[in-house]
Amino acid sequence: MPKKVAYTAKIEHFQILDEKGVLDERLAKNTLSDEDVVFLYEQMSIVRHYDEIAFKLQRSGRMGTYPQNKGQEAVAAGAGLAIRQRGSKDWLIPCYRENLALFMNGLPMEKILLHWMGDERGNQIPDGVNILPISIPIGTHPLHAAGIAWAHKYRGEDKIAMAFFGDGATSEGDCMEAMNFAGAMKLPCIFVCQNNKWAISVPSSIQTGSETFAQKGLAFGLHCVQCDGNDIFAVYKVIKDAIDRAIKEGKPTLIEALTYRLGDHTTADDARRYRDEKEVAQWVKRDPLIRTRKYLETKGLWSDSKQKALEAKAKEMVSEVVKNAEGIEPPTKDDIFDYTFAVLNDELIRQRETMQTHSLGQVPQQETLSR
Repeated sequence: MPKKVAYTAKIEHFQILDEKGVLDERLAKNTLSDEDVVFLYEQMSIVRHYDEIAFKLQRSGRMGTYPQNKGQEAVAAGAGLAIRQRGSKDWLIPCYRENLALFMNGLPMEKILLHWMGDERGNQIPDGVNILPISIPIGTHPLHAAGIAWAHKYRGEDKIAMAFFGDGATSEGDCMEAMNFAGAMKLPCIFVCQNNKWAISVPSSIQTGSETFAQKGLAFGLHCVQCDGNDIFAVYKVIKDAIDRAIKEGKPTLIEALTYRLGDHTTADDARRYRDEKEVAQWVKRDPLIRTRKYLETKGLWSDSKQKALEAKAKEMVSEVVKNAEGIEPPTKDDIFDYTFAVLNDELIRQRETMQTHSLGQVPQQETLSR
């Protein structure tokens, strides 16, 4: 019997704007307008300043810890705009390096600061904002995206769910289960893997034996694609295509966005202990802000005066955000109960009232015996 090929596949890679700011005009058709690019550059710049201030807040003891988004802003920018253009009706299920996508779709900027300050009100998402709180456990939240997408399909809604995670998350079973479920059930779900080369101190070369992270979705029946994650044009294109595919064909997509974490994993990390500085220097040249500005300057859409005005705007805006976050009223004792359930049950009401009427260590005898 002659041998048969049971399965073949290929992973497409998209780059439209290279690191020198040169645009492939053919591939750029039907992607971003000049106004879009200016808007995204401004937003990335503001979030870069936000990132720097958050870092300083942690270093000065005003915040517990913080994971910088520095160097990965283009993924959040392209994805955030695509969702924003659909009226922010879709659901975003973030990890912790997608700040810009969240801000562009309705999340107040102080919420992220409050989260890292240890204030649970940072996870209190405003009504009408279709965003879940940022997820710290690695790889667990793609399951939530699959569940939300299943609900959209069940209800016949024109909506998608989009989960973001890092390369390290693909080594977690939860992440694989989510993609398998989405593929089997043909859900309107998009999985965005930000491959920033490092899962804390573990490099991609050790993280997986796959040539790409994108191909991991092939086994589950997902459309799989790779893009330059520092290229706002490429990110926007693959996200838009994935949304159309999910809505029209009911086919989920796994996107591998190649990017780089220019900072430490978090402020509790020291990447100098495991990363070669020459590697970092090479990726600095591919910084999404630098290449986008080069493109805008080439087109005559940006200047030093505009840059100066933008920096002043970012400084003023972020200063106000920090003021709002640090000026929030202190939490009350009721907060630990009132944000647990939409409607408190009798037992929690009793506990709340007991805590208010009895100091620590003075629980009434009958309550002790009843337990």
